[in-house]
Amino acid sequence: MSDQKAILIVDDEPSIREMLQKILQREGFAVMTTGTVPDALALISQHRYDILISDLNIGHPADGFVVVSAMKRTYPDALTFIFTGYPAFETALEALRQHVNDYLIKGTPIKELVDKIHACVATGQAPERPVKTKRVPDVVEEDKNWVLEQWLQRVKANAELMTVSLSDADRLDHVPALLDEAIAQACGQPEGEGRPKAAERHGTFRYLQGYSVPMLIKEAELLQDAIAECIRHNFLVIDLSNLVSDMATMWKTIMKELDQSTRSFMSQYEWHSVQADRKSR
Repeated sequence: MSDQKAILIVDDEPSIREMLQKILQREGFAVMTTGTVPDALALISQHRYDILISDLNIGHPADGFVVVSAMKRTYPDALTFIFTGYPAFETALEALRQHVNDYLIKGTPIKELVDKIHACVATGQAPERPVKTKRVPDVVEEDKNWVLEQWLQRVKANAELMTVSLSDADRLDHVPALLDEAIAQACGQPEGEGRPKAAERHGTFRYLQGYSVPMLIKEAELLQDAIAECIRHNFLVIDLSNLVSDMATMWKTIMKELDQSTRSFMSQYEWHSVQADRKSR
């Protein structure tokens, strides 16, 4: 009997299926491929496989776990891998529940991918991967420009906020300084002398730019959304023991900054209202 291990690759991108098939066949594996969940389920019922490599999103989000579940029910000893370009909080938890052996991130060097598969075949489980975990503020600091870009995209997709015509530079305004304060306080640093003034200036400028208080609130919500997206993208390296407290501190800081911005905004509103009333007399 041949000792050749059988691999099933499930991915809706033909180029990825073909590339992996050629590489793994050269490594001595017997490889079959398919691009749909129904075909994958049919193949699992018809042939025995030692290894499954499945894309996470095959037509629909997280469909890859349907294939993983079917493989585990049919061949409990099979090694299973999720192949994805979008590792995230929800999929990481589901991978643990489904007992997936490992993640293979799209873009991973081919040699690393092949080495992981060989290591799993040799031991029957995923190799230990020492991962240096990071606190949430450290992750957000490293990806600060990405977070700001995500925030700006969300703002530009909001119809109400876009009723005020501004350049991207004016739209960003003092947002980087507000984000710096949220990061600093989550790191345990005392409140900076200059940064609270950034929140006040932010409120003043937003008034002069034609914003309303609901717009200020929406911007703060979108900043929280952008930070949350950053956390999801980096979930696999985040220090979970401090996740809740770090996020709570960042959210609290953003709400405090919103309060400072709103007070400054209303001060400008009241001052301009008094000036307008004087002129009208």
